[in-house]
Amino acid sequence: MVEVANELEQTRELQYAKARKEQAFTRKLLRNRFAALGLGIIFLLIVTAIFAPLIATHPPNQMDVTKSLLGPGSEGHLLGTDSYGRDTFSRIVYGSRISLIVGISAVLFGAFFGSMLGLISGYVGGRTDAIIMRIIDGMMAFPFILLAIVLMSVLGQGLVNVVIAIGVSNIPGFARVIRGQVLTIKESEYIEVTRSLGARHGRILFYHIVPNSMAPLIVYATMSVAGAIISEASLSFLGLGVQPPTASWGSMLQEGKDFLVLSPELATISGLAILITVLGINLFGDGLRDALDPKMKV
Repeated sequence: MVEVANELEQTRELQYAKARKEQAFTRKLLRNRFAALGLGIIFLLIVTAIFAPLIATHPPNQMDVTKSLLGPGSEGHLLGTDSYGRDTFSRIVYGSRISLIVGISAVLFGAFFGSMLGLISGYVGGRTDAIIMRIIDGMMAFPFILLAIVLMSVLGQGLVNVVIAIGVSNIPGFARVIRGQVLTIKESEYIEVTRSLGARHGRILFYHIVPNSMAPLIVYATMSVAGAIISEASLSFLGLGVQPPTASWGSMLQEGKDFLVLSPELATISGLAILITVLGINLFGDGLRDALDPKMKV
């Protein structure tokens, strides 16, 4: 009975310590006004993407050339229309779906494969580490967007290929982050103790090293979403991304550049959508980094 009581007490203490740690994290995150602002922008983006059919005032691909290039507020069009008479506000709303899907999916793709490579490289070391890192160095020799363009040229156009191209471009960064964490953690005393007790490599990796590598991985992944959204917009702007008539902020920006004199709001609105979204994600990422830093005061 005494042993059971001691185990229950230890369990309660662990749960209490975990709860205090979570409360401290939340408090530090929400006290950062810029992080709270970024979180609000991200929340607004998610709500807009999910409830796009309810928020949009018109079908995003409905064309009416008799109403082309209307100004904001004209004939029931909140932000005006484009050169095909499509409602700009509705296309901005539906474009948030593309940005969110590509941003999250591409980062998850890059995080999974990059983390696997980083774990293997850092933990195994030796020749395996050298080979993997040389491959990663070769990928990093290409500018991020240039590598995505090359991959899109090989894979072809389409939403899935955009996710794959941007995801592959994200692999080197994640591999570097995880490898650095593994090299540090695997030399820790508790890892040496665990290894001396006969723990298998898989258990050491996925029960000890990976959980202790999550904080920098989460921060890097959050920041990478912003880069993925910009990359998608860049590819669509160049005509290599999501193809018309699907609403995309990049393709809207590409179309708007041809009407900067007649309707400057076409390029301005889509550009602002990209700017605000990326700014919000970066602000939240900075706040998340500070909240996960144990050296920062509560």
